[in-house]
Amino acid sequence: MDFKPYGVIPPLVTPLTKEGKLDEKALRLMINHLIANGLHGVFPAGTTGEFYGLTDEEYRELLMITVDEVKGRVPVYAGVNHITTRGAVRLAEIADECKVDALSILTPMFISPTQDDLIRHYETIAKCTELPIIMYNNKPKTGVDIFPPTAAKLADVKNIIGVKDSTGDMTNTEEYLRLTKGKDFHVMMGRDTLIYAALCYGASGAIASCSNVAPRLAADIYDKYMAGDREGALEAQFKLAPLRIAFNLGTFPAVIKEGLAMQGIDVGCSYEPVGPLKEHERENLRKILKEMELI
Repeated sequence: MDFKPYGVIPPLVTPLTKEGKLDEKALRLMINHLIANGLHGVFPAGTTGEFYGLTDEEYRELLMITVDEVKGRVPVYAGVNHITTRGAVRLAEIADECKVDALSILTPMFISPTQDDLIRHYETIAKCTELPIIMYNNKPKTGVDIFPPTAAKLADVKNIIGVKDSTGDMTNTEEYLRLTKGKDFHVMMGRDTLIYAALCYGASGAIASCSNVAPRLAADIYDKYMAGDREGALEAQFKLAPLRIAFNLGTFPAVIKEGLAMQGIDVGCSYEPVGPLKEHERENLRKILKEMELI
């Protein structure tokens, strides 16, 4: 396919009102803020976007607003995440109707599918849409792993064009790249501390949660690397790392939303049961953001 994922893409937080409804105004402001700071796409309804809290109607609304506000300036990647294949197909059809540019499809969760099950899962979804598909391996969250040979086999499906690797295992990333070399297939890093390393191996970019809070810094890792400024790219990577490591201060994605609030960008709280940071956690995060010159 002609579509190629590249650069640093933010998995958008889902802004919520005090009543727990989608905050359209905050979403539009957030999209423009991220694009203005040089990010290379937007990705609603991912893990950072708390996809698990959205009804189908809210999912459609989120995608429609995002596509409308982006206005073709950057690609829109829609998260398609469900335990069942038929559920994922339904969400893919909604995303297709919303005219997004590509799909990011997480493995099933809770259940323990075999690699053959995963192959059938992704092949079935791919037959139901002409949109480019990026598989999403987040084994630390789902307990399900897309093995590199499985990814290599699925790379032969016309519209399966890549994989996001959030395992944090660089050997796994390397094997995705090695086994798909020569194919029209792209690897996107999903662990924010490893963007530079993935680019060195030949990855096309990253889908990075931290880019919600540090968009320009995250984009610099890719932009400087591509411009031949390896030293500058590595410096940006080192500067970004403390924010990603700070995710353990609370339940994900509380740190991202709290960080945005500290920058004066109100995106509300997370879906319960995820609660706000405790005061000492908030102070630790504030210290990190000050040291990173983000507030």
